[in-house]
Amino acid sequence: MYTVQFKQEQAHEDSIWSVAWARSETDGTDYIATGSVDDLVKIWKWENDHLELKYTLEGHQLGVVSVDINPAGTIAGSSSLDSHIRLWDLESGKQMRIMDAGPVDAWTIAFSPDNRMLATGSHTGKINLFGVESGKKENELDTRGKFTLSIAYSPDGKYIASGAIDGIVNIFDIHTGKLLHTLEGHAMPIRSLCFSPDSQLLVTASDDGHIKIYDVQHANLAGTLSGHGSWVLSVNFSPDNTHFVSCSSDKSVKVWDAGTRQCVATFYDHYEQVWQAKYNGNGAKIVSVSDDRAIHVYDCPL
Repeated sequence: MYTVQFKQEQAHEDSIWSVAWARSETDGTDYIATGSVDDLVKIWKWENDHLELKYTLEGHQLGVVSVDINPAGTIAGSSSLDSHIRLWDLESGKQMRIMDAGPVDAWTIAFSPDNRMLATGSHTGKINLFGVESGKKENELDTRGKFTLSIAYSPDGKYIASGAIDGIVNIFDIHTGKLLHTLEGHAMPIRSLCFSPDSQLLVTASDDGHIKIYDVQHANLAGTLSGHGSWVLSVNFSPDNTHFVSCSSDKSVKVWDAGTRQCVATFYDHYEQVWQAKYNGNGAKIVSVSDDRAIHVYDCPL
């Protein structure tokens, strides 16, 4: 059974738009990062089945719209409406570096599977690739499109996918920088997308209320899922490739069976729209964040 295990009410002073969960390779700590419209990034430890606030990270001048934690679980990244990306050391809570992603806000960030790069979307549609060590922009990919709202690396490190405000999805070859596929299944903004752990499938979430599943190799539409009553704001695959989680402005969190494409659990525990939901490293838990300022943690059957 899927159950709500823990609720952290009033986790921030304003809407929470972004969350990430990773386990540190150095000390085994489970870290959760949250980013809020209150301009703050908060780092939480998950232990003994509850959340403990470890750091409140200040520095952004405007709302934090995206957070991610590198696969090694050692660095958190945050992007803000202030057009800056900040990198934070999770162990010490210290800011490591700040990157100017301007002239306008960097809406979405994602660490590469090898921990070396940080990708960010831009208003021009370009995907900018920053070196984590250098803090400098090292490359860019041109979608030739509109405002990039969402970005995902494939776990095998071969591809990067982006979703735009006009509903277009682009898939690039990371090594050559070439645009491989353009997918046009959605008619409205792509708020989120993610690859399956085996890098074979790409799942997309859109304001049109639908979730679409694409075969990455052949760029075929493999399925369209309906079930949310409004914008789908986030999708995230379980590490074992069997399920994925979605959340929506209809205030719900849904878990889907990746094989049957059926919804296996629905939660209406948030009071406002749910911006993001993510699995932890072994797929035993899901965390979700919402406009209601709460963080919820769910227990998943393994």
